[in-house]
Amino acid sequence: MAAIAGARAVSAQTPMAPGVRLDEGRFTVVAEARDARLARSLLTAAQANDSFPGLPRPKAHVLIAVAPNAERFRQWVGPHAPEWGAAIAIPDEQRLVLQGGGAGSDAGDPVAVLRHELAHLALHEQMGRLPPRWFDEGYASVAAGEWTRDAAFETSLTMVWRTLPSLQRLEDGFFAGASEASWSYAMAYRVVSELQALDPINGLSNLFSYWKATGSMEKAVRQAYGITGDQFEKHWQARTRRRYGALSLVTNISAVFGLFGVLLVPLYISKRRRDRQKLEAMRAADVAQEAAARASALQALLDAGQDGGRDVIQELGQNAGPSGTTGVF
Repeated sequence: MAAIAGARAVSAQTPMAPGVRLDEGRFTVVAEARDARLARSLLTAAQANDSFPGLPRPKAHVLIAVAPNAERFRQWVGPHAPEWGAAIAIPDEQRLVLQGGGAGSDAGDPVAVLRHELAHLALHEQMGRLPPRWFDEGYASVAAGEWTRDAAFETSLTMVWRTLPSLQRLEDGFFAGASEASWSYAMAYRVVSELQALDPINGLSNLFSYWKATGSMEKAVRQAYGITGDQFEKHWQARTRRRYGALSLVTNISAVFGLFGVLLVPLYISKRRRDRQKLEAMRAADVAQEAAARASALQALLDAGQDGGRDVIQELGQNAGPSGTTGVF
């Protein structure tokens, strides 16, 4: 699964090409003329869904820049964009850059990407730099509803070969390349969604309140949910194993059978080849034996014919007349 990237950049200046500028409420959308329809769709989506789980309604003005293609996206974002980035949120400037109509298929659904990036900005507006990277990404994924059946299945498959990470290892995974980051996005989603599920009524609201007041996530977890950070870590790992473990087990069994198949199929093919060679040798021997038998029978007939011919000659000789001519019967 390619995860929808939402990496935060510290700062970026975004040179805008002439085109369309749309202003409504707290949003400004700029795009080239060919992406005017997309720009209007993004503005409508941002206006229609402008609240985020556990947070007060954002108030900061947001600039949404639509890059016409991947090349321009890289130019606008600069060195902050990771190799798997489909969009970038710049919280310190309340600005985001996403790819427009010329983006490749890996850029994802632009409305979902927009929601993901706006969640980064809303979280930063309320919490500043308190949330670590794994929480920031997990929260944006939860807010955007990115957990699809495919993502769950992919995570379950990966669980066959990997153990669930600690929160520190999860944080490090975002800086270890695209493949590791994809796994980390999925796990970050799991962690934040499990935090939200601990309080079915208030969700993340109390967590954010205590976190902002104390400056400590550990204290906030204790006050909001009545458990320690270590207890929560064991809780989300156990819940994740129970939820996706059955599929992992089935996949694991399939993998074992697949491994046996890889090992046994060549042996089976080799045995079939040897059996086929033996069968062909036996058939050749049978053909040779039958040919020899036919040759022996023919020789016996020839031998018998030669003996009969001598008897006839002898009999004719006895019936010959004095003149040596053959007698008439």
